[in-house]
Amino acid sequence: MTDLTGRVALVTGGSRGIGEAIAVSLAEAGAAVAVNYREKQADAEAVAESIRATGSKAHAVRADVSQASEVARMIGCIERALGPVDVLVNNAGIGLVRTVDDLTEADFDVTIAVNLKSVFLCTQAVIPGMRRRQWGRIVNISSGAARGAGGVGPHYNASKAGMEGMTRGYAARLVKDGITVNAVAPSLIETDMVKQGLASAASRIPLGRFGTPDECAQIVLMLAGNAYMTGQTVALSGGMSFL
Repeated sequence: MTDLTGRVALVTGGSRGIGEAIAVSLAEAGAAVAVNYREKQADAEAVAESIRATGSKAHAVRADVSQASEVARMIGCIERALGPVDVLVNNAGIGLVRTVDDLTEADFDVTIAVNLKSVFLCTQAVIPGMRRRQWGRIVNISSGAARGAGGVGPHYNASKAGMEGMTRGYAARLVKDGITVNAVAPSLIETDMVKQGLASAASRIPLGRFGTPDECAQIVLMLAGNAYMTGQTVALSGGMSFL
């Protein structure tokens, strides 16, 4: 059982779907949880309230995590409300479905900023405190699209492949500071993106069904509790791919 009692966790993009499930699971393990959102304030507040209803601490905090100034402000708010961040889950992301012919420079830039630059900004912001305490867990939510074709577009592939490269780069450089950095690569989880038509049927999955946000959260919780595993990507795909 992962015990995060006394720890503070930040889940970016934590207002719904996979992020919500992760936030709730971390709270159940004993962590105080900061639920980041950019636009869906009511959803984020609802997640935080559901956590507080169980007796755990939670705080909803708005920030566009692709912007350095907003990340700095967010971390300050969290430290004042809950304490310094011990567990960072980089979950915020967008999936603009585009064909090769429709993909624009603006689409590419915003995808890289939200899906990849945000990981850099949030990670850089929490590293100093983790180093001082000689303890930290960073988990990046990637995708099977980092290695496969995926259904969103090459801009999305690039952002997730970059995330996994960044995962390995940070892991190698932070391992002696008591900080682990890992990634989870879900494929076809039953989220709004999938339900809105990204995947038409679960028949393409060997297991025969879509994955659930709770199953993603289970892997994140395992990584948060494991001090020996670092620099790894855990595939969660129902048998569609193997790393």
